[in-house]
Amino acid sequence: MNKAFLMLSSLLIPLSALAVSPLATEFTQKAGIEPPSTQHGEALGGVENPCPNDHPEWRKAQQIDAVAIEESLACEPDNPYDIAASVKGVNNISMHTLMQTHWAEDALIKENDLDGDGDPDVIRIKLEVIELNGATPDGEFLINTFTIAPGIQPGLWVYAPKSRGMALKNFNSAEANPLLRAPSPVIRVEQGDKVYITLENTHYLPHTLHLHGVDHPWMTAAGLDNDGAEEHAVMPGQSHTYEIQPRHAGTMLYHCHVQTAQHIMMGLQGLFVVEENRPDNWVQTFNIGAGRVRHPSVAVKQDYSQEYDMHYQSVDKRLAQIIQDANDPRLIARRMNREYNITETFENYFLLNGHSFPYTLRDSMIIASENERIKLRVANTQRSSVAIHIHGHKATVTAYDGVDAPGGLQLTRDVFAIAPSQRLDLALQTANDGLHSYGPGLWMLHDHVETATTTDGMEPGGNMAILAYKALLDDQGMPKLHTELFNQVFNKNYYAKKHAVWGEGDFAGVLGEAGQMQPDYLRIIGFGLSVGLALALIVFIVRVGQRKQRQ
Repeated sequence: MNKAFLMLSSLLIPLSALAVSPLATEFTQKAGIEPPSTQHGEALGGVENPCPNDHPEWRKAQQIDAVAIEESLACEPDNPYDIAASVKGVNNISMHTLMQTHWAEDALIKENDLDGDGDPDVIRIKLEVIELNGATPDGEFLINTFTIAPGIQPGLWVYAPKSRGMALKNFNSAEANPLLRAPSPVIRVEQGDKVYITLENTHYLPHTLHLHGVDHPWMTAAGLDNDGAEEHAVMPGQSHTYEIQPRHAGTMLYHCHVQTAQHIMMGLQGLFVVEENRPDNWVQTFNIGAGRVRHPSVAVKQDYSQEYDMHYQSVDKRLAQIIQDANDPRLIARRMNREYNITETFENYFLLNGHSFPYTLRDSMIIASENERIKLRVANTQRSSVAIHIHGHKATVTAYDGVDAPGGLQLTRDVFAIAPSQRLDLALQTANDGLHSYGPGLWMLHDHVETATTTDGMEPGGNMAILAYKALLDDQGMPKLHTELFNQVFNKNYYAKKHAVWGEGDFAGVLGEAGQMQPDYLRIIGFGLSVGLALALIVFIVRVGQRKQRQ
């Protein structure tokens, strides 16, 4: 027996390695499980190009239909034709410009210079409710897909400018066209404008539009609902027009007020900005996807070199899954409003401007030079508070919830706590003085509530982004010195927990098993196989020994 156990102990180490052995690989393949690579750092499939670089021509500063559009060095800049349409209104652009967008011909109408200051004062906006990553009766796949991070497509609802043609990119794709994406677009108007926002409810559930913090009367001129509360829901197939003439400028919100807790978290919320009244002030009414405002208002350009919208939101994957498990509105309504318990909710995905890291590096970085003064409009519409921290910099609060802060409350800090639905306007200075900036770099920008730097528990993820100085970007707008990280995180298998935690290189080897961590399911299978085979071997050796003793 002693000899048998010695033989067994000599085999335990190779048996414990079965989790990555050919036997384990064959077993997991037969079970329909994709095993990790047997070679550390070897690609597993699902690796993406960090920057697809689809439209490099969109990055440059340009003029379209007399609209000046500032440069954007981001990997995925906004379509400049969308910006031109947003500034001029669909009724004031050329047919060529309109055909480069997906906008309907009545999506945004700007007319009537009532005060004679050189810009339109009557703004007519039409919004739809769009479902992203939802189920379809046509097959076992999602439709109108929008990917928030590699391989991750939660169900979402968003407001979107009224569009024409297909909701998809083309006939061969299930991907939503670029106008239909998270977050719901930032809406900008000028102080004193007469604004008419029509919600055309093309969705299968009732919704409203509530203007949070925006100056508006309780009823329209005709005595109809103007506050967007639940008792005045816009039913499927109906439309309703909200009327406002805001007197107070600032950073506000808009959101659905039907089953508010669920509908807000599903994505029906966005920033609403009222700009200060200035002559010849054609504002960029929609900022699709948020991020950099490439046609800032006259007032902003007087004090700042750039402007960014920063919309923080979160997703509960159990709530999001409801619209992926059924396409019958009755089932969806019951599961969402009766079976789903909001008090047991979790936040699994944390988004900045509709994306989680690493996709935030494509369109949500702040890109700066030295000695700039940059305006940031920051809104928190997620379930929990955020604590925004910019490495290497201290910014100054200039407004709280759309109200300018007096001098004594214009605090300069490096962490900004923002409760749900609150907004802050920040002035970010890049003067290398040891206070406002420590100098050029690729400085991390993130929520210091640690859960928000994860994607369903995997880090790095969540709403992490970068304040990047221009000299440290490559020719596609991606941060340099991050190649090894890109190889790791631009891979759907990383967030599916099918990839080694520490990626490639010698560093992972130094960490031993922690550097080459396998997914839980594979470790369990490997351990089970090891124990099972070890026990079988013990029984075999014992029986052989017993037979020899009888002989």
